[in-house]
Amino acid sequence: MSKLIIFGIMLVLITFISWRTLFNIKSHGFYRYFAWLGMAWLFASNSKYWFVNPFEWNQLISWVLLIYSAYLVIAGILLIKFIGKPNSSRKEENLFGFEKTTKLIDSGVFKYTRHPLYGSLIFLTWAILLKNPTLLLTVFAVSSTILLYITSLFDEKECIIYFGDQYKEYMKHTKMFIPFIF
Repeated sequence: MSKLIIFGIMLVLITFISWRTLFNIKSHGFYRYFAWLGMAWLFASNSKYWFVNPFEWNQLISWVLLIYSAYLVIAGILLIKFIGKPNSSRKEENLFGFEKTTKLIDSGVFKYTRHPLYGSLIFLTWAILLKNPTLLLTVFAVSSTILLYITSLFDEKECIIYFGDQYKEYMKHTKMFIPFIF
């Protein structure tokens, strides 16, 4: 029962946050919404296992992924704020305020990955799964990962529209999620 309550609360919050993009299938936010729902179900399902058997292999890997995920999101948001220069003059209604960057960021974590924030969500997804991995929850983790990949593809289309050739050039020498690999 607690799993359903946790998921229900998260569903309401995620829907409230994402309402502007729920009916826009061409927006990256549409796919991100469903990825977040998968992550919410993973969290609701595994929340009771967060600190159980802290030295098992899956828990140790989970904590490494959680720390890396936190690093990516903190470093990414700081760079967005101070280098990306978000500005409300960008009229894309499907973007959150901090996403309305006016300068392409190609330093810090953005030098090595084009999508550190989505990468952090992917690492977070797998970290949550590893708290208590099951076959069914693995399906949710894979689905959320695929949806975050699709989210990134749509985000890149939006970035190409705004930044043009500068973003296309950036794509040629920067990996999507994992530095030097993918």
